[in-house]
Amino acid sequence: MANIKSAKKSIKTDAKRTEANKSVRSKIKNDMKKIEAAVKGNDSKKANAELKTFISDIDTACSKGIVKKNTCAREKSRLNKKVKEMSK
Repeated sequence: MANIKSAKKSIKTDAKRTEANKSVRSKIKNDMKKIEAAVKGNDSKKANAELKTFISDIDTACSKGIVKKNTCAREKSRLNKKVKEMSK
């Protein structure tokens, strides 16, 4: 256990940040699953709508440093490709 006051505070703030970051990551993963489901179901409108929200969410996470820049670009590219292939 931490003895110094600032270390005790760091433990509390780290826990809060970790919880907030977990919720953002899970939101991104859920968005990805929704897009995958829409692609499997051949629902073009739903897939495009979900893709739009996913891109917004992952860009926000990337700007906050929760997700790395290359990971963000890779995931957006893969899902966008799947949605476009389904539309053909």
